[in-house]
Amino acid sequence: MFERLPTVPTSQELVDRAFRRSTRASSSRRKDEAMLMTAGNILSDNLTNLVRKYPSFANIPPFYYDLADVVVGVDEMRIHLSRVSWAADQIRTITKEHLAEMKGAKDRTSIRRSSFGRMASVMKSIEKDLLFLNDARQKLRFMPTVDPDLPTIIVAGYPNVGKSSFMTAVTGARPEIASYPFTTKGVGVGHFTRGHQRYQVVDTPGLLDRPLGERNEIELQAIAALRHLRGAVLYILDPSEHCGFSLEEQLRLLEDIQPWLRLPVQVVANKVDLAPYDGRGMTMSTLSGTGVAEVLDKMVEILEVAEVEEGRTEESNCVRPTPP
Repeated sequence: MFERLPTVPTSQELVDRAFRRSTRASSSRRKDEAMLMTAGNILSDNLTNLVRKYPSFANIPPFYYDLADVVVGVDEMRIHLSRVSWAADQIRTITKEHLAEMKGAKDRTSIRRSSFGRMASVMKSIEKDLLFLNDARQKLRFMPTVDPDLPTIIVAGYPNVGKSSFMTAVTGARPEIASYPFTTKGVGVGHFTRGHQRYQVVDTPGLLDRPLGERNEIELQAIAALRHLRGAVLYILDPSEHCGFSLEEQLRLLEDIQPWLRLPVQVVANKVDLAPYDGRGMTMSTLSGTGVAEVLDKMVEILEVAEVEEGRTEESNCVRPTPP
């Protein structure tokens, strides 16, 4: 979504590039006009192309919209992009006005120098906007590659309950790890296929492994973004409590996050080879492999049911044409 965003030069870098290129313009008696047009076109075109390479936030998937809003602030991003677009228009106007002024003028060089000064002032006025956009690019382009259109298993639970080992077991490989700008640990993303359908497994350490009351506003917004995925939550318990948290604490965390996610939830007790469990949900051992396949089958079933129900909801919301 954001990995191809271009590097944003500083205003001084753009000005130096434009004015340097302008010196290579025609050496005829219309050299000043050529220099003015070259510099104006380079600046305005670079700024316009920069704005165009940012996605339309009105059309990106809600999941990525919310994450971008968490990381950089979509409204603030729009303001900075609009100022850059304004600068491009201003430089086109300056170019047009000074070219018209040069017609019939004896001292074209003074007019060209005046236009360069105005262009440099406009560019200086958007220095902070360009710096913001480059900083935003650095944050956005390293967002984890989570496909919001794939059916997704979101793995949740306290640290050391077996989330990573479950992901490795079901995806057949070590998951791809990337970092959200608002978490302290890497996010794991893995994939597996059933029939012709590809599924996605996402573990978000640092987000779904402690009570919501301990989170800042940015983390809460990031958790809320997860509800846009076509997903279901696999909540893993450790009844042996070797993870360092009591079973009571683990169940309280489940009650805490479930209303926020508003997604189907399957509870699974892991490490049952170390401690018995007769509570809610399924059981497995990622160490021995016992029950892992059954848990995966159940998650696929939950996702398939959710897909069918979502399809029915969309169909019922369609406006049927009135018969003639």
